[in-house]
Formats: sequence, C-alpha cells, structure tokens
Amino acid sequence: MRIVVVGCGHVGVTTGVCLAHCGYSVTLMDVDERRVRDLAQGTLPFFEEGLEPLLAGNAERLTFTTDIGAITAADVCILAVPSPSPRNQAGAVDLSFVLAAVEGMAGVLTERTHPDPLLIVNKCTVPVGSGQLISEVLRRALDGAPSGVAREVECRPRYVVTSCPEFLREGDAVQDTLHPDRLILGADDPEAGIRLERLYEPIITRSFPLVPGTPPASPPRPAVMLTTLVAAEMIKYAANSFLATKLSFINEMAGLCSAVGASVDDVSDGIGLDRRIGSRYLRAGLGWGGSCLGKDLQALMATAREYQLDTPLLRAVVTVNDRQRGVVLRLLQEELRVVRGTRIGLLGLAFKAGTDDLRDAPSLEIADQLIAAGASVAAFDPAVTAVPRPELAVLESVEQVAIGSDALVIVTEWPEFARLDWIRLADVMRRRVLIDGRNLVDRAAAEAAGFRYRGIGR
Repeated sequence: MRIVVVGCGHVGVTTGVCLAHCGYSVTLMDVDERRVRDLAQGTLPFFEEGLEPLLAGNAERLTFTTDIGAITAADVCILAVPSPSPRNQAGAVDLSFVLAAVEGMAGVLTERTHPDPLLIVNKCTVPVGSGQLISEVLRRALDGAPSGVAREVECRPRYVVTSCPEFLREGDAVQDTLHPDRLILGADDPEAGIRLERLYEPIITRSFPLVPGTPPASPPRPAVMLTTLVAAEMIKYAANSFLATKLSFINEMAGLCSAVGASVDDVSDGIGLDRRIGSRYLRAGLGWGGSCLGKDLQALMATAREYQLDTPLLRAVVTVNDRQRGVVLRLLQEELRVVRGTRIGLLGLAFKAGTDDLRDAPSLEIADQLIAAGASVAAFDPAVTAVPRPELAVLESVEQVAIGSDALVIVTEWPEFARLDWIRLADVMRRRVLIDGRNLVDRAAAEAAGFRYRGIGR
C-alpha cells in the first residue's frame, strides 16, 4: 500500500515513520514548509524517545511534501492534523485544521485514477460524529464538481472514511504504535473494515523488523476490534477519561493517606494487585497534564451536555486534578513557613518524562503559583530549554538550579532525577527541603544527605 499521512505533528510523524518501518511507502504531508524541510533532512520537530533513529533508518521508504495532491496516487490517507481546544472554551474542539485538510483533499479527489476508493483513516481526536461530518464535507464538495465528474463519482466512489484512534503516550509513542494493546478499527462499510485491518496486518502479526535497542521478545499480539465509526470515536474519549479518573482517584487517596499515616505506595500496590483494577495509572503525583487527558475529558463532558446529560463523576475528576496542582505550594509553606523571598528549584518541566511537551504541564502552573507567592523560581529539564514564562529561569543543570535554593521540587519523573547526588546538592543549597512530586526518590538517601523530604501521600 502507498500511504499519505496528512499532518506532521507528534501523531502523524510517529505513525508515518512506524508504518515505513513496517515496509510501506509513506509520504508525510504538511502545510508547514519548514517542518517538511526539516523532516526531509532527518530533524524531528519535537523530542520523542527512539523516533529519530527510526526516521533515519527508514529514509528510503519516506518522502515529504506540502502538496495535498499526493493523495491522488495513494491507497490510504491517514488524517493526523491538530484538533486543539480553544483557550477559555472548555469542551470545545477546534476542527478548523481537520476541515481545511478535508477540503484540500476534496479539491484533488476528482483527479484520482486509482481503481479503489481512497481509504481515509481518521486519527484526529475529534467529537463523536466527526467521521460523518468529514464524509458530508467531501460529498458536498464533490457534488459541486462539474456534472460529468459528479456522475462518475456517484458511480465509482472516490473515498471511504474510517477511524483508528491513537492511544500513544508521549515518550513511549514508538512502542505504543508498534506494540499496541489493541487496535480499534471503526468503519461503517464492511469492505473498508477489511482494508483497514489489512493496513495494520504487520503490526497485528508482529511481522516488522525488530527496532534497535528493544528486547527481542515481542509483547502479545494486539487485540483487534472492528466497530462502527461513532463507536471508535466514543472509545477514544472514554478511554482517556477513564485513565484521568484513575489518576485523580489515587491522588485523592494520597491526601487521605497523608492524613491517616499510611503510604500511598502501599495502597496503590495493594489495590493494583486486583486484576479488576490493575496497577497502571495508579501512581500518586502532581496530576495529569499534556494535550490529551484534560482536553478529551472536557470534550466528552461537552458531548454529554449536548444530550442534556450530567456527568458529575467526570466533573469531580477535573476538580481533583486542579486541586493537586496546589500541593507543592502547600508543602513548601509547611516546610519553609514563608515562601516570599525564597528561591525554589523545579526539576522537570515537560508534563511527563520522555518528551519536551509543555502543554498543560503541571510545572508551569506550579511556577506561576510560586512566583505569585513571591518566590524566585529556576528549573532544569533534560529536554526543555525554554518556556513561555520570562520570570522562570531555565538553567543547564540540576546543580545550577540547586545553588542558593531553599527547596527543590521534582515535577517530572525523569529517571536521572532518581539517581542524583543528594550530598553534593545539599552542599550548595541555602536550605535543604525536597518536595518529591512524583514519589521518585529514595527517601532514606535524601534524608541521609540532610534533606527534609516530603512526598505525595507518603
């Protein structure tokens, strides 16, 4: 199959590169000329663990373009453009990028000479019913074509719209693409469902080459679920909302554990042993962030409102997460008493390890709270070198952040932060307070170096 991926963001590039690794000829298309040029030269527009060598290793099967006309010779078009949530409009989804891409596709579909309909695979996270909207936009555009072309299109369909929602974790996107737990294939046309399953056959059968640096033993084959378009769209929103619920639940339990004197680590381990619950997404911390969980949760709540349905559980999930962002300031006030005039060092800025993504990152909200309280704030992150906060100094090492600081706060769970030399850091600090926002550090080692240690629910 010849595949065109429209959109060179995190999902589009990862999907395209991994499908090229599976042996397909893949064209990555984007309207951003600079991004396309950088990709063609082997430079990623973002940081993602393990993706850059995969891009270089499959260069012979990858091409890059700004021309939407590439779809005229393709078997498959994967739609992976942004679908952001507009600022100050909770639950709204900006479909302008999706509609612009679809209208561009409509403009060249009549030039298509391929005998089979173009299989359009929507990977954008969009409101329920968007697959039908895409089909309608294409239908109206083709209805407006010259009469002869319109009649030909009516006799021989040029496209079919399907959905295969992505469940990629930033920092683990390559692993999640090539070794997913499940593939949700949404298609209202049975033949399209068969073609969609055929597209993912190398991933289903694990028949692609071993990725360098990964263990030779492959995980189990993914479960494959064929369903309808609208169900596939609903599954994406429901899955992310449930993950957010698990995280908010364990963070609420962390507060209770602190009150009664239990360890939230023991509690999460104990309930995670129940196969009905499972251990994943039960790590207490500073709340979830990133571009997916919060946006998708709000979008699902907005969908419920359209049908006059209330979602009190989902509203509570958001409330708990918002409250968790304030834990750092509260713990610092308990340890330092007065935060005004102190210097606080943040270890980690990205919303999670393995990425440089700052979207809805807890670090930025925590920094804002500390600055508003009168503290000066410096930070270090292995993948982030600048932030949209002039008052927040981004330094080049943990040691630079520690010099003269009254407290250090672990915000992102980068593995190297668990192996820091606490004695050396303590020597350059003014006061020795450590807020472990990810329960990452060996408490005994930190306390042996003279730190006052505070974890989340520990």
